[in-house]
Amino acid sequence: MRMSFLLLCAASRGTTAFHLPAISKVATQSLRSATTRRYQSSDSSDEYDYDLLVIGGGSGGVRASRIASGHGAKVALLETKLNHGVDPYYSAIGGTCVNVGCVPKKLMVFASRYPGEIREMEGYGWKGATEGTFDWKVFLENKNKEITRLNNVYQNFVLKNAGVEVIEARGSLTGPNSVAVQTTATGETTTLTAKNILIAVGGWPFKPDIPGIEHAITSNEIFYLEEQPKRMVVVGGGFIALEFASIMDGLGSDVTLMYRGDLFLRGFDNDMRTHLKEEMENNSGIDVKFNTDPKEIRKQDDGSLLVIDQDGNKIECDSILYATGRKGKIDGLNLESAGVHTENSFIPVNEYSQTNVLSIYAVGDVTDRIALTPVALMEGHRLADTVFGGMDRPVDHEFVASTVFTTPEIGTVGYSEEDAAEKYGDIDVYKNRFRAMKHSFPQSETYSLFKLIVETKTQRVVGCHVATDGAGEMVQGVAIAIKMGATKEDFDNTIGIHPTSAEELVTMRTPSYYYRNGQKVDKLE
Repeated sequence: MRMSFLLLCAASRGTTAFHLPAISKVATQSLRSATTRRYQSSDSSDEYDYDLLVIGGGSGGVRASRIASGHGAKVALLETKLNHGVDPYYSAIGGTCVNVGCVPKKLMVFASRYPGEIREMEGYGWKGATEGTFDWKVFLENKNKEITRLNNVYQNFVLKNAGVEVIEARGSLTGPNSVAVQTTATGETTTLTAKNILIAVGGWPFKPDIPGIEHAITSNEIFYLEEQPKRMVVVGGGFIALEFASIMDGLGSDVTLMYRGDLFLRGFDNDMRTHLKEEMENNSGIDVKFNTDPKEIRKQDDGSLLVIDQDGNKIECDSILYATGRKGKIDGLNLESAGVHTENSFIPVNEYSQTNVLSIYAVGDVTDRIALTPVALMEGHRLADTVFGGMDRPVDHEFVASTVFTTPEIGTVGYSEEDAAEKYGDIDVYKNRFRAMKHSFPQSETYSLFKLIVETKTQRVVGCHVATDGAGEMVQGVAIAIKMGATKEDFDNTIGIHPTSAEELVTMRTPSYYYRNGQKVDKLE
């Protein structure tokens, strides 16, 4: 099945961990047998420098390091930079999420929504309020201070307090138990050995090979632009593209969104995709262009860019951002020296995040499972618990909640209507579209959409999809119930909080329609 997700990838991922044919039952059994006792660092200290050597200081690597150290392992973590900054690395300790992903993006989301709040103030009786002028430089200065603070927290509190040795260096394999370590400050290279090696290097934005692509930016560079683009073209149909289109529109840029397909957010519930399209067209300044694919980018004499699509149509802009997918950041890792199997730019692993090489593991975006920060945290934590903590904890990728931070937000957990119908055959679909009180009172034409997917046989709620203000905050709580196996009756027996939009989740009593044997049925006979 396809699960919708947020972190930084344009298409949805499968929800079941990839099982490598090359990893034998013996290997899996050896992992399980290792869970019979708590790990003792002395087990391998004579033969290796470390029990665990982690390449990459992002979400998965940091979590695995900290938990493994807590279980008694001797751990070192390699990260190329300990403080954020521009090219060539962009990311630093904390990974994509902290430096050029979730955190700074969410700060931009907050900033972008104030104009919408102000526009509705008059309907509530406030006179004379204006949107004012957004100061890009002030925002970036404050953003940089916050990211610097978080870099320090990760290095000096999260990791060092846990007993993890943090090394500012680039790592590359030289064998199944050895890593060449190139120190960032001096360029000097030494070799370290470890009983177990974890690759947690994350992903990197992909840009297609078209004329002028060197003029395009990605979700890395946008956080360090010196000036706010007055006119921006965003290319892509995944959540990253849509989020930045919404952000820049909210901040006052003229935004054109180009997507080569018929409808964006492939893999998400179709009703949510359509609803967001309608809201963007009706309540934003974004010029949405479907079935449009840039074929050339030209830099003009005045420094502006000219984007030419497949039909020869031309659009002038000051910046073009590509969000057309991500690839695993495996360049320079020398994986072949240890015989690590790769597929395209990603590293396949089994349910214990183990590669085809028994001593080498991988977690996070580089494994091409679900590219979300909390998923990488889960993978790293369970790996450490299994290898060092005396537990048997395979990864679990079912019912992972996520949010698309557009305006409005989309919060989702579980199966889409389309995937649920394919998996279960018989489902009941509950949904309602309405104007939330906040927007109805000032007479804004802004709508919310709530949707529950219920397996008919068990009446278990297997999907929840919400498009409204604060959908992410709302769906996080719902995800707990769905993960625990809550039924529609459990939802119905829950007393709602009034007046809220969220009470819709426990007051939808009658299915809007059904599926029987995978076919949509409006009414049951």
